[in-house]
Amino acid sequence: MESHEVLKEAFEKTSPKALAADLGVSLSLVYKWAQEQSDLGSGSRNPLDRLLAIIQATGDMQILRWLCEQSGGYFVTNPNSSCEKGFQVLPATSEILTQFSAMINKISEAAQDQSITGDEAEQIRACWDTLKGFTEGFVMCCEEGDFEKMENDAKAKA
Repeated sequence: MESHEVLKEAFEKTSPKALAADLGVSLSLVYKWAQEQSDLGSGSRNPLDRLLAIIQATGDMQILRWLCEQSGGYFVTNPNSSCEKGFQVLPATSEILTQFSAMINKISEAAQDQSITGDEAEQIRACWDTLKGFTEGFVMCCEEGDFEKMENDAKAKA
């Protein structure tokens, strides 16, 4: 989905007029953000496009993490995928269960003293992020029809 389409859908949930007032910009500019940019002058580079340009220019994913946190979420990068024929589903499923078990063990170890320290919380977060990333890779390979990329990723981490 293009950025202008995302904004156009968002404007169905709120008044562009109220948004323009909240942001201190003109109503016509807000409407232009929801139009595709063209050589004929319609559309305008919107805040989503600008934010993407900042992230790409800096290479700093902390910007996305901050936005997600401010929105009540958490950002995890999707794995690269170039699935090729070869890897089997069962070993990939087993790896997900192994990583899930490792995370549960980490939680159990941390909670034994009825308290979880900041360091322990960071370790739990790292296990959780690894599990989410690997599981996303599994889902992507399911969608693409293969799992060799996951096997290579698993070997690289071993």
